[in-house]
Order: sequence, then C-alpha cells, then structure tokens
Amino acid sequence: MLTEENVIEIGRITHFFAKIDVAVIELKNSLNVGEAIVIKGPSTDFEQVVDSMQIEHKNVQKAEAGQSVGLKVQQRVRETDTVYKKV
Repeated sequence: MLTEENVIEIGRITHFFAKIDVAVIELKNSLNVGEAIVIKGPSTDFEQVVDSMQIEHKNVQKAEAGQSVGLKVQQRVRETDTVYKKV
C-alpha cells in the first residue's frame, strides 16, 4: 500500500509500445537507473526497479525533470498512468 510519505510523483506515461513493453515517461522529477518506481492508474498498479532507460535511443544512467525517457516495463501500462519514485 502506498502512502504519501514513501513516494514522490516523478511523471506520467505519455506512450506505450506494447510489442516491446516500453513506456515513455515525461519526467517532472529526476530518475536514476536502480531506483524503484511505482506505476499507478485506473487499471495499473505495480512496482519495479529501473534496469535501464533511454533518451533518444541512447542508454542513460540518470534523467532530469523535463526529459522524456523510454523505460522497459514489466506489465502493460496506459497513457496518463502516473509514475512515482520510492524514497
């Protein structure tokens, strides 16, 4: 169960590529490889660790607010789902 104290909102899903299970997240907060995230929406609710992420098809270790990143996800996500980072 999520409580406001242990997560911060870091962005929203703007696109999902079902064939390759990749979500595009528009960030409003920084995100690093290795951090745990939670993706929530009307029919989405799961947690995973960020194994790798890409900006413009290049692997990056860290992304900042304002950037859009591609992220391999373990389950189907939907556009407008919210992404949180565990703190």
